[in-house]
Amino acid sequence: MRNYTEVLKQVDDSSRVYLTRNGHGEYGILTMAEIDELDRCRAAYTLLSKLKKAEERADKDGWISADELEKELGVAD
Repeated sequence: MRNYTEVLKQVDDSSRVYLTRNGHGEYGILTMAEIDELDRCRAAYTLLSKLKKAEERADKDGWISADELEKELGVAD
């Protein structure tokens, strides 16, 4: 890419720049703020997915008491 600086001037939160290979979209250039936001969204999605699976398992297999949880986590007295 010969006009690297000019391309980066076009990138902002409302205007992404796409790079193509053989006429097909291959890459997208994002701002660091957008990448940080994507990382936060991915982390939140992962957490919610795990919580949903845990809730489904608890509904199926039964919930444990707070004492059992502490014992399982190794924090029981």
